Amino acid sequence: MPGLALKAGLRAAAPLRRPPPLLRRQQAPKRTTTSNTNASKTPASGSTTTPSSGATIPIAGSIPPLPLWQRLGPLTTALSLFSRSQRARPWTTQFVSTLIVYFLGDLSAQRIRGEEYEVERTGRALVIGAGAAIPSYTWFVYLGNSFNYASPILSLLTKVVVNQLAFTPIFNTYFFGMQSLLSHPPSLSSLEHAFEHVKRTVPTSFINSCKLWPIVTAFSFTFLPPDFRNIFGGVVAIGWQAYLSFLNRKVEGVEWEDEEKEEMRLLEVGDGKETGGKSAA
Repeated sequence: MPGLALKAGLRAAAPLRRPPPLLRRQQAPKRTTTSNTNASKTPASGSTTTPSSGATIPIAGSIPPLPLWQRLGPLTTALSLFSRSQRARPWTTQFVSTLIVYFLGDLSAQRIRGEEYEVERTGRALVIGAGAAIPSYTWFVYLGNSFNYASPILSLLTKVVVNQLAFTPIFNTYFFGMQSLLSHPPSLSSLEHAFEHVKRTVPTSFINSCKLWPIVTAFSFTFLPPDFRNIFGGVVAIGWQAYLSFLNRKVEGVEWEDEEKEEMRLLEVGDGKETGGKSAA
């Protein structure tokens, strides 16, 4: 009986002698053995490693240099800001940059002629630039995304020819037509005057544009990324707008001389009729 009581007491006290689960010895994690291929990749201590035949070490002369527009100092910073603005707000950036181009172009044209500065002419140029900004940007985006063939030369020639035959005549007609319409009060005679003004200016400007813009278009689509094509064309367009404004002013001067001659002729005819009537009387 005492033995049975002792065994029962030991069984009851057995749970109290066991350590809590957190204090129990945990099994050590099993070590993973690496394969022979991995072991062969780790060099032994003191040994020199030789590069594999597929690995290439860059040499100083083989590293390509940065593009030119990324090595221009402050100008590179300005171009980067323009590029970020162009990607974030393309229409707003294009609109503002176009107004700047037209302002500088008209200012240059007025300084070339050496005449007194006319605010009205600059206002007309800004109105024309505001109307042409977004359509011109949309056209060049379309031109960049279209006519992309397997041959780069064929793609480039197609873009240049399509731009010269489709965009240039329409743009020149818009420019000179608006110059004439904004210079005269709205009437039927102003429409006729604008038509005559376009007939005198567009053929000459189109022929001269063939000497410049095909080269500009080819260079832009060949060497420049899309974000910088607009600003490059805008810089060239400053000189081109100066030429267009100069040509417009020149033709306007010829037209004014023709109008004065016509008025003088009509006055002479009227005076001749009056003198003939008096002599007959």
